[in-house]
Amino acid sequence: MRGLPARWWIVPATLAAWELLTRRAQAVYFPPPTVIVTRLHEMWFSGPATRLFLTDDALGNVLPSLGRLLLGWSVACLAGIVAGVTVGRSTRLSDYAGPLIQLGRSIPPPALLPIFLLLFGVGSPMQVAAIVFGVTWPVLINSVDGARYVDRGYLETAQVFGVNRVRRLLLVILPAAAPKIFAGLRLSVSLALIMMIVSELVGSTEGIGYRMLVAQSELDIPSMWSAITLIGLLGFVLNTAFLRVERRVLAWHLART
Repeated sequence: MRGLPARWWIVPATLAAWELLTRRAQAVYFPPPTVIVTRLHEMWFSGPATRLFLTDDALGNVLPSLGRLLLGWSVACLAGIVAGVTVGRSTRLSDYAGPLIQLGRSIPPPALLPIFLLLFGVGSPMQVAAIVFGVTWPVLINSVDGARYVDRGYLETAQVFGVNRVRRLLLVILPAAAPKIFAGLRLSVSLALIMMIVSELVGSTEGIGYRMLVAQSELDIPSMWSAITLIGLLGFVLNTAFLRVERRVLAWHLART
């Protein structure tokens, strides 16, 4: 807390400069921060206290977006870790799967949105599928690297003591690969948010991205910026929450570095 003023002074300074410049320029497409914050409160957080101050817009758009984001992110992380550890621990499987992984990761996820629309139609299944595809790759690749380069001394020690394969996986391989896996998970949080918005811009009738698209089509610039600000706040909160979990889970690793 003592270091916050030294680190965060740039935020109010930037907002003050933005306020002064936009009011002087009277830019139509760049409203002052005070206007954006006012619309942010009106659109999303001016509801009754019994609903945690969430408005109808928030309940009808923010909560579905968060639900799809968390579901897609969870499925992608589970699939990426399982597949990555499996490939990383098998040289033969890595030889076969390596080119496919490199090909898959090279495809921009938004380029497959038309295919997801054809397969799943407009709605949550298409958006969840897009999030899963976009998020899986950093988790998968980091899991492969983490599982592949486990210190041989750890594995040989476990073998000498007669540790079976399941316990070796749970007690040796996964903890040793955890720093790499968490690095991929950290990247996946921001990618999940990006894919959530992109999928809602293309095929959705609800969500933050859809609400932002409607505001843009109606030339409601303050509402559009309030949705952008909300996305930034969600990204900050999600990343902060993940870092807290990472520090707790990897406390043993951080203490050694």
